[in-house]
Amino acid sequence: MASRSRRRILVVNPNSNEVVTKGLADALEPIAFEDGPEIDCVTLKEGPYGVETQEHVESVTLPLRRLVAESNDADAFVIACYSDPGLAVCREATARPVFGINEAGVLTALARGERFGVIAIGQRSIRRHLRYMRQMGLLTRFAGERPLDMSVAETAAGEKTLDRMIEVGKELRDKDGADVIVMGCAGMARHRQPLEAALGVPVIDPTQAAVTMAIGAVQFASG
Repeated sequence: MASRSRRRILVVNPNSNEVVTKGLADALEPIAFEDGPEIDCVTLKEGPYGVETQEHVESVTLPLRRLVAESNDADAFVIACYSDPGLAVCREATARPVFGINEAGVLTALARGERFGVIAIGQRSIRRHLRYMRQMGLLTRFAGERPLDMSVAETAAGEKTLDRMIEVGKELRDKDGADVIVMGCAGMARHRQPLEAALGVPVIDPTQAAVTMAIGAVQFASG
Protein backbone atom coordinates (compact mmCIF):
# COMPACT_ATOMS: atom_id res chain seq x y z
CA MET A 1 0.00 0.00 0.00
CA ALA A 2 1.42 3.38 -0.96
CA SER A 3 2.21 5.73 1.90
CA ARG A 4 0.50 9.11 2.20
CA SER A 5 2.60 12.18 1.39
CA ARG A 6 1.75 13.78 4.73
CA ARG A 7 1.59 12.02 8.09
CA ARG A 8 -1.06 12.71 10.74
CA ILE A 9 -0.65 12.97 14.51
CA LEU A 10 -3.85 12.70 16.51
CA VAL A 11 -3.73 14.61 19.81
CA VAL A 12 -6.58 13.53 22.08
CA ASN A 13 -7.87 15.65 24.94
CA PRO A 14 -9.50 13.05 27.23
CA ASN A 15 -11.75 15.60 28.91
CA SER A 16 -14.78 17.13 27.24
CA ASN A 17 -13.72 20.77 27.71
CA GLU A 18 -13.32 22.28 24.25
CA VAL A 19 -11.43 25.27 25.71
CA VAL A 20 -8.65 22.89 26.71
CA THR A 21 -8.57 21.40 23.20
CA LYS A 22 -8.38 24.88 21.67
CA GLY A 23 -5.52 25.76 24.04
CA LEU A 24 -3.67 22.62 22.95
CA ALA A 25 -4.08 23.51 19.29
CA ASP A 26 -2.79 27.04 19.88
CA ALA A 27 0.21 25.79 21.88
CA LEU A 28 1.11 23.25 19.19
CA GLU A 29 0.84 25.65 16.27
CA PRO A 30 4.46 26.91 16.60
CA ILE A 31 5.92 23.41 16.26
CA ALA A 32 4.03 22.57 13.08
CA PHE A 33 5.95 23.11 9.85
CA GLU A 34 5.29 23.07 6.12
CA ASP A 35 5.21 19.55 4.71
CA GLY A 36 5.47 18.17 8.24
CA PRO A 37 2.89 15.96 9.92
CA GLU A 38 -0.63 17.26 10.32
CA ILE A 39 -1.33 17.84 14.03
CA ASP A 40 -5.01 17.24 14.70
CA CYS A 41 -6.38 18.03 18.19
CA VAL A 42 -9.65 16.33 19.11
CA THR A 43 -11.86 16.09 22.18
CA LEU A 44 -12.99 12.83 23.76
CA LYS A 45 -16.71 13.53 23.99
CA GLU A 46 -17.25 10.76 26.56
CA GLY A 47 -14.74 12.29 28.96
CA PRO A 48 -15.49 14.28 32.13
CA TYR A 49 -15.17 18.07 32.03
CA GLY A 50 -11.78 17.66 33.70
CA VAL A 51 -9.70 14.57 34.45
CA GLU A 52 -9.02 15.32 38.11
CA THR A 53 -9.48 12.04 40.04
CA GLN A 54 -8.50 8.40 39.70
CA GLU A 55 -12.13 7.65 38.86
CA HIS A 56 -11.90 10.11 35.96
CA VAL A 57 -8.69 8.45 34.78
CA GLU A 58 -10.28 5.01 34.79
CA SER A 59 -13.46 6.26 33.08
CA VAL A 60 -11.66 7.44 29.94
CA THR A 61 -9.36 4.44 29.50
CA LEU A 62 -11.58 2.24 27.33
CA PRO A 63 -13.07 5.13 25.31
CA LEU A 64 -9.50 6.18 24.49
CA ARG A 65 -8.65 2.63 23.44
CA ARG A 66 -11.65 2.51 21.11
CA LEU A 67 -10.73 5.85 19.56
CA VAL A 68 -7.15 4.72 18.94
CA ALA A 69 -8.23 1.34 17.54
CA GLU A 70 -10.70 2.98 15.15
CA SER A 71 -8.45 5.83 13.94
CA ASN A 72 -6.83 4.04 11.03
CA ASP A 73 -5.80 7.27 9.33
CA ALA A 74 -3.54 8.42 12.19
CA ASP A 75 0.19 7.69 12.16
CA ALA A 76 0.76 8.48 15.84
CA PHE A 77 -1.27 9.36 18.92
CA VAL A 78 -0.75 11.70 21.85
CA ILE A 79 -2.87 11.34 24.98
CA ALA A 80 -3.03 14.92 26.21
CA CYS A 81 -3.65 14.42 29.92
CA TYR A 82 -0.92 14.50 32.54
CA SER A 83 -2.15 11.30 34.20
CA ASP A 84 -1.40 9.41 30.94
CA PRO A 85 -4.79 7.62 31.12
CA GLY A 86 -5.06 4.48 29.03
CA LEU A 87 -1.48 4.71 27.77
CA ALA A 88 -0.70 1.01 28.13
CA VAL A 89 -4.00 -0.27 26.78
CA CYS A 90 -3.90 2.17 23.84
CA ARG A 91 -0.45 0.88 22.94
CA GLU A 92 -1.96 -2.60 22.85
CA ALA A 93 -4.64 -1.38 20.46
CA THR A 94 -2.34 -0.23 17.66
CA ALA A 95 1.04 -0.84 16.07
CA ARG A 96 1.48 2.93 15.72
CA PRO A 97 3.32 4.94 18.39
CA VAL A 98 1.28 6.27 21.31
CA PHE A 99 2.74 8.97 23.55
CA GLY A 100 1.61 10.08 27.00
CA ILE A 101 2.34 13.70 27.89
CA ASN A 102 3.49 12.95 31.45
CA GLU A 103 6.08 10.44 30.28
CA ALA A 104 7.22 12.67 27.41
CA GLY A 105 7.28 15.83 29.52
CA VAL A 106 9.35 14.30 32.29
CA LEU A 107 11.81 12.70 29.85
CA THR A 108 12.25 16.09 28.18
CA ALA A 109 12.79 17.75 31.56
CA LEU A 110 15.58 15.28 32.36
CA ALA A 111 17.41 16.55 29.28
CA ARG A 112 17.10 20.19 30.38
CA GLY A 113 18.08 20.10 34.03
CA GLU A 114 19.26 18.07 37.00
CA ARG A 115 16.06 18.09 39.06
CA PHE A 116 12.54 18.77 37.83
CA GLY A 117 9.50 20.09 39.67
CA VAL A 118 5.87 19.74 38.67
CA ILE A 119 3.00 22.21 38.93
CA ALA A 120 -0.18 20.21 39.66
CA ILE A 121 -3.74 21.41 39.35
CA GLY A 122 -4.71 20.13 42.82
CA GLN A 123 -3.44 18.34 45.89
CA ARG A 124 -5.29 15.12 45.11
CA SER A 125 -3.47 14.80 41.77
CA ILE A 126 -0.08 14.67 43.46
CA ARG A 127 -0.39 11.20 44.97
CA ARG A 128 -1.32 9.81 41.55
CA HIS A 129 1.63 11.56 39.90
CA LEU A 130 4.06 10.43 42.61
CA ARG A 131 3.00 6.84 42.07
CA TYR A 132 3.77 7.24 38.37
CA MET A 133 7.17 8.81 39.07
CA ARG A 134 8.01 5.88 41.34
CA GLN A 135 6.99 3.38 38.67
CA MET A 136 9.29 5.11 36.18
CA GLY A 137 12.15 5.08 38.71
CA LEU A 138 12.66 8.85 38.59
CA LEU A 139 12.31 9.93 42.21
CA THR A 140 16.03 10.68 42.54
CA ARG A 141 15.68 13.44 39.90
CA PHE A 142 12.31 14.65 41.20
CA ALA A 143 12.50 17.90 43.21
CA GLY A 144 8.83 18.02 44.16
CA GLU A 145 5.29 18.82 43.10
CA ARG A 146 3.08 21.65 44.32
CA PRO A 147 -0.60 22.34 43.57
CA LEU A 148 -2.36 25.37 42.13
CA ASP A 149 -5.55 24.30 43.91
CA MET A 150 -7.55 25.00 40.77
CA SER A 151 -9.71 22.94 38.43
CA VAL A 152 -8.70 21.97 34.91
CA ALA A 153 -11.21 24.51 33.57
CA GLU A 154 -9.70 27.28 35.70
CA THR A 155 -6.17 26.54 34.52
CA ALA A 156 -7.33 26.72 30.91
CA ALA A 157 -9.37 29.91 31.14
CA GLY A 158 -8.87 31.54 34.54
CA GLU A 159 -7.69 35.15 34.61
CA LYS A 160 -5.40 34.66 37.63
CA THR A 161 -3.97 31.30 36.61
CA LEU A 162 -0.62 32.63 35.41
CA ASP A 163 -0.04 34.60 38.62
CA ARG A 164 -0.68 31.49 40.68
CA MET A 165 1.56 29.38 38.42
CA ILE A 166 4.40 31.87 38.86
CA GLU A 167 3.94 31.74 42.63
CA VAL A 168 4.03 27.93 42.72
CA GLY A 169 6.88 27.80 40.21
CA LYS A 170 9.01 30.04 42.40
CA GLU A 171 8.39 27.74 45.37
CA LEU A 172 9.50 24.74 43.32
CA ARG A 173 12.59 26.63 42.15
CA ASP A 174 13.62 28.31 45.40
CA LYS A 175 12.39 25.93 48.11
CA ASP A 176 12.55 22.55 46.37
CA GLY A 177 15.60 23.11 44.17
CA ALA A 178 13.98 22.48 40.79
CA ASP A 179 16.00 23.80 37.85
CA VAL A 180 13.35 22.85 35.31
CA ILE A 181 9.56 23.00 35.69
CA VAL A 182 6.98 20.68 34.11
CA MET A 183 3.40 21.93 33.76
CA GLY A 184 1.29 19.12 35.19
CA CYS A 185 -1.89 19.60 33.17
CA ALA A 186 -2.64 19.95 29.47
CA GLY A 187 -4.91 22.89 30.33
CA MET A 188 -1.87 24.99 31.28
CA ALA A 189 -0.48 24.97 27.74
CA ARG A 190 -1.03 28.65 26.93
CA HIS A 191 0.99 29.79 29.94
CA ARG A 192 4.34 28.18 29.11
CA GLN A 193 6.18 31.12 27.55
CA PRO A 194 5.21 33.80 30.13
CA LEU A 195 5.86 31.36 32.96
CA GLU A 196 9.34 30.55 31.66
CA ALA A 197 10.09 34.27 31.28
CA ALA A 198 8.99 34.93 34.87
CA LEU A 199 10.90 32.03 36.43
CA GLY A 200 14.12 32.17 34.45
CA VAL A 201 14.36 28.37 34.19
CA PRO A 202 13.16 25.99 31.46
CA VAL A 203 9.42 25.28 31.55
CA ILE A 204 8.19 22.17 29.78
CA ASP A 205 4.77 21.96 28.20
CA PRO A 206 4.35 18.17 28.20
CA THR A 207 2.00 18.20 25.23
CA GLN A 208 4.55 20.04 23.11
CA ALA A 209 7.16 17.53 24.31
CA ALA A 210 4.99 14.54 23.35
CA VAL A 211 4.06 15.93 19.94
CA THR A 212 7.71 16.72 19.22
CA MET A 213 8.53 13.06 19.93
CA ALA A 214 5.63 11.98 17.72
CA ILE A 215 6.88 14.17 14.88
CA GLY A 216 10.29 12.51 15.09
CA ALA A 217 8.68 9.07 15.11
CA VAL A 218 6.49 9.58 12.05
CA GLN A 219 8.86 11.73 9.97
CA PHE A 220 11.49 9.03 9.89
CA ALA A 221 9.17 6.02 9.84
CA SER A 222 9.43 3.62 6.93
CA GLY A 223 6.53 3.07 4.56
